[in-house]
Amino acid sequence: MSDIKKVSDFLTDAGVFFLASIDGDQAKCRPLGFHMLVDDKIYFGVGTFKEVWRQIQENPKIEIVALNENKDKFIRYYGTATADANPELVEKAFEMMPEIAEIYKANNWKMGIFYLDDATAEFRNMMEIEETLKFKY
Repeated sequence: MSDIKKVSDFLTDAGVFFLASIDGDQAKCRPLGFHMLVDDKIYFGVGTFKEVWRQIQENPKIEIVALNENKDKFIRYYGTATADANPELVEKAFEMMPEIAEIYKANNWKMGIFYLDDATAEFRNMMEIEETLKFKY
């Protein structure tokens, strides 16, 4: 199994994960559930009309945290959010989430797609880091 697939699988198994960004001098965190592994990159999507998109544009240093089902291990996946304007990625995201696609299309909303570059994934238990993986694209 590739290192990036290991990260993706952890996020998939968690179901819901949390994305932390910065708004001025205040940390902001919100739950997400969507990610997709394409060409050895994990992509995330958020509405470009949302505050989180503005926050990521202003300060692309973000962190994603997910907890496993047993609640005894978690991952911290952090780095620099890098937007990817490839429309095929948005279409793939909408194929994976048809109910979200309907809402976005009905409201003429746009989805911003991004991945983490210069990223680190820390697989942790509650006391220590068990494994660290690095990703540079």
